[in-house]
Amino acid sequence: MDDRDIEILNAVFELEDPSPKEVGDVTGIPKSTVHYRLKKLREDGIIKNDLFAVDLEKINLDLTIITEVDAQYREGYHKDVGNALSTIEGVNQVYFTMGDTDFIVIAHLPSRDKVEELIEQYEVIEGVERTSSKFVISTIKNEPHPLRDFTLETLRESILSDE
Repeated sequence: MDDRDIEILNAVFELEDPSPKEVGDVTGIPKSTVHYRLKKLREDGIIKNDLFAVDLEKINLDLTIITEVDAQYREGYHKDVGNALSTIEGVNQVYFTMGDTDFIVIAHLPSRDKVEELIEQYEVIEGVERTSSKFVISTIKNEPHPLRDFTLETLRESILSDE
């Protein structure tokens, strides 16, 4: 990965689903080079997919629930409990964490009725001891592409320092 790849990645996430021509226009890198490098970034697993972002409000999945889950410690519990949490309908993010909470789980649901069902499903998982859920009142920031949170210079320093 080099400086041109970083510029291309930065442009891809700034433009949100761009064509190689658009990326080329923004970066000054020829369209054919952009196309080749995007293909290589996919092959290398750096770009995982070409999915489009979805407005959850427009598809009635705008009720966000953030749950802290405490689990009973035992060997491998983080995988067992984490995998069980991740299979529950509506759950789209599960994080195993350090500190007072074992897991942070984020779910997007269509209605308040589904919240009770969600919590019940958490609590029947073997090893789950306690849950604490919060409703999101309003979203201040939800950046699906973390590259947008950094300047191009910071990305260069971070990525190119490993080489």
